[in-house]
Amino acid sequence: MFKLSNRVYDCLKFLCTILLPACGTLYFALSKIWGLPLAEEIVGTLSAIAVFIGAVIGISTAQYNKENDDGN
Repeated sequence: MFKLSNRVYDCLKFLCTILLPACGTLYFALSKIWGLPLAEEIVGTLSAIAVFIGAVIGISTAQYNKENDDGN
């Protein structure tokens, strides 16, 4: 059984949907303006982390919904 607390769920959801994509976009834009290194690698890494966190959230949500559907 895989469940996340509400606080952990909310933090991961914010990280996955807002913070990581925003950081990736910011770094990519600044890398083009200022010539920062490894733009594609860093943005790709942030995207992969966001997708992984999204999968963890999805598993937790499915487990939560399954438990609540069984009780009704």
